[in-house]
Amino acid sequence: MRSYLLTLFSGLPLFTSWGVTPAGTDSPNIVVILADDLGSNELSCYGGENLITPHIDRIATEGMRFTNNYASCAMSVPLRASLYTGLYPAHHGSFQNHKASYPDIKSVTHYLSQTGYRVGRAGKQHTNPRSVFDFEEISGFETICTSRTAEYTIDGIRKFITKDNKPFCLFVCSIHPHAPWTWGNPEEFDKEKIVLPPNCVDNDETRELFRRYLAEIRALDNEVGSVLEVLGSTGQLDNTLIIFLGEQGPKFPFGKWTCWQYGTHSAMLARYPKTIKPRSTTDAIVQYEDILPTLMDFIGNGTIGQIDGRSFLPVLQGKKKEHRKWAYCMHNNVPEGNPYPVRSIQDKRYKLILNLKHDQPFFLKHMMGKKNKDEMWESWLQQAGQNEQARFLVDHYTTRPAIEFYDLKNDPWELNNIATERKHTKRIATMQAALEKWMTEQGDTGAEMDIRKKQ
Repeated sequence: MRSYLLTLFSGLPLFTSWGVTPAGTDSPNIVVILADDLGSNELSCYGGENLITPHIDRIATEGMRFTNNYASCAMSVPLRASLYTGLYPAHHGSFQNHKASYPDIKSVTHYLSQTGYRVGRAGKQHTNPRSVFDFEEISGFETICTSRTAEYTIDGIRKFITKDNKPFCLFVCSIHPHAPWTWGNPEEFDKEKIVLPPNCVDNDETRELFRRYLAEIRALDNEVGSVLEVLGSTGQLDNTLIIFLGEQGPKFPFGKWTCWQYGTHSAMLARYPKTIKPRSTTDAIVQYEDILPTLMDFIGNGTIGQIDGRSFLPVLQGKKKEHRKWAYCMHNNVPEGNPYPVRSIQDKRYKLILNLKHDQPFFLKHMMGKKNKDEMWESWLQQAGQNEQARFLVDHYTTRPAIEFYDLKNDPWELNNIATERKHTKRIATMQAALEKWMTEQGDTGAEMDIRKKQ
């Protein structure tokens, strides 16, 4: 596969013939705020019922809300590499979690620095090698996503954005609400009144963990408020494109490590009052790979040659309503569990999922392993022996057919697989052909990618 990629990218320019235009002192700044394992459905601006997220909502109120932004891989390392490089996982090399990217590709740290921007990152890192992701690391935010504490200060950010007259691009990478959900105040939430997603078994264990998860969403919102405050107090707020991203879904069954909506659907909000209409919403399909080229387009440097992403700046500016026809996703389960490769494709209404090793049960060490038994999952298993709905959810998660097909309009939580309904036969064939074409273009060999080997 690597020889395929070298042939694909060899001899190609980083930029089109437009070249690189140096940034001026009046060039706009960029701040990208990235959550960690956030279910977008919990944000009040996305209809969440469990808490109000005023600071995140402010970005939506003063800017644009995306309803069809998707992760191409619902794991932090592959997704962040896609965000920074504009490449799908098979092309950047981090197609398994914690796998390093190919050393000869380039990222936002190269592209934007060539135009005169300072490119910094505060908080969680989770990308390798350093030669590809050469950020100026900013102090003040916790970098270890499994940390049980998360004190933070914006002093490092303040210093970074005020130290000279160069424009900046700053990624603020929170560790919230990544498990183990030990930060924040869960007492804010009455677990008896929590509204659980329909794909959760309703019991005390689930409700207790869920309110701890909500407490970390509160902590995330507070961090967003602090970032907005420092931009405002330094006079940078309205000259800065602010993008908020939810990353992949949470560490609950059907969330991260899957190709289901709960894992791949991601919040995206954008604020830039000079060109983005306040209180606007778009249902254009976009993916994380599209963000880098959009940033380059935003600062006036055209397009980057030979990446997978495409600029959606016209959508941000209200000039176009559509962007992509399809959103794609891949999941390789190694090293998080047994080999269990999954691929998916969707439009605004329908989702097709192919389970490439459907003849075996799905296993995830973080929930089901002897050393990492998840108390919520254990409670689901116990309840499945007595409760039909619990049994259905456990079976739906662990025992999957070759093909899953969902009508997202009528079944947004993907609990009713309609792949065998004859009226969808033609649509499934069309989508499967498009998915397989994408895999071929990516050099994605399917099940052969999901194996244990030296990196």
